[in-house]
Amino acid sequence: MLLQQQGSRVEVTRPQIFNGRMEKVSAFINVARIYIRMKMTEEAATTQVAWVLSYVQGGIAEAWKNNLIDKLAKGESEVETVEQLFSKIRNDFGEMSEEERKIEQLRTIEQGSRTCDEYVQEFKKVTRGSGYERRPLIEEFKRGLNGAIRRKLAEAEELPTTIGEWQERVVRLDRNQRQSRAEERVLGRNAARPGGNAQPRGGSYGGREGHIIQRWGDNRGGNTFNRGGYQTGPRRDPNAMDVDRGRGGDRTCYHCGKFGHMAQNCWEKNKARVVEMPQESAKENRGQ
Repeated sequence: MLLQQQGSRVEVTRPQIFNGRMEKVSAFINVARIYIRMKMTEEAATTQVAWVLSYVQGGIAEAWKNNLIDKLAKGESEVETVEQLFSKIRNDFGEMSEEERKIEQLRTIEQGSRTCDEYVQEFKKVTRGSGYERRPLIEEFKRGLNGAIRRKLAEAEELPTTIGEWQERVVRLDRNQRQSRAEERVLGRNAARPGGNAQPRGGSYGGREGHIIQRWGDNRGGNTFNRGGYQTGPRRDPNAMDVDRGRGGDRTCYHCGKFGHMAQNCWEKNKARVVEMPQESAKENRGQ
C-alpha cells in the first residue's frame, strides 16, 4: 500500500491482479478496501463490486468471477455490497487458519539431508498449535524420517511409546550412525596408505597387460607397490644373477652351442666320443 500526498490530491495505489492464490487474498482485499474508501465512497455498491471484480483475472479466479457475474445478473447472488464480496473472496480463496497451516506443514515436513536432531527441533516447532497428539502425531513423525532410520527402528525389540521417547531414540541412533561412519572413513584412509595400520591381506586383482597384482598384501617378502597402491611383485636385487631366465628356450648351451637348454642339461655332454686311429697303427693291428 502506498499513499502519496501531492498538494490537495491523494494518490492511492490500486490493487494488483488477483488470480485466486491463497497467499494473495489478504493483500488484495486490503488494498482494494483502502482505494474504495479513498476514491469511491460516493459510488454505488454495484459499481464498487464491479470495480473489484475487474481485478479478478486468470487461474481459477477467472471461472469463479464469471459464475458470480452470472448470478448477479440473474439476481441469485448473495453479494450486494463490496464488503460482502470481500467476505466471499476470503471464504472461497481464503488463507488457512493457523491450525490448518500447522497441519499442512506437519504433513509435508521431512528429514531430508538434515540430522535427526535438526528434524526433531523443526517438528516440535510445527507441532505446537496443530492439534495433533498421541498416535497421529507419532505416525507423522515417523513418516518424515529417512528410510534408513525407520528401518533401524523397526528392527528394535522394544519400540518407544510416546512422541518424546521416539524423538530421543532417533536422535541417539542418528548420532551413533554418524559417529560410526566417521570412524570408518578414518580407518579407510589409513588402509589406503602404504605402511598403514589397517592393511587388509590377500586378494588378487587383474592388472594391465595380464599381470596379476595384489592390493596391499603382506610386505614382509619385499613386495613393491605402484602409485595406485597395488603390489607388483617382489623387489628384485639388481646385483643378483639372472638365473631364472636360463630355464627358458632363449638360452645357448655352452657345451654344444645349441639353443634351448643349458650346459648342465646338455644331451651330448655324456655321449661317447669317436677317436680315429692313425692309418699305420690300424695296419699293425690287422697284421697281428
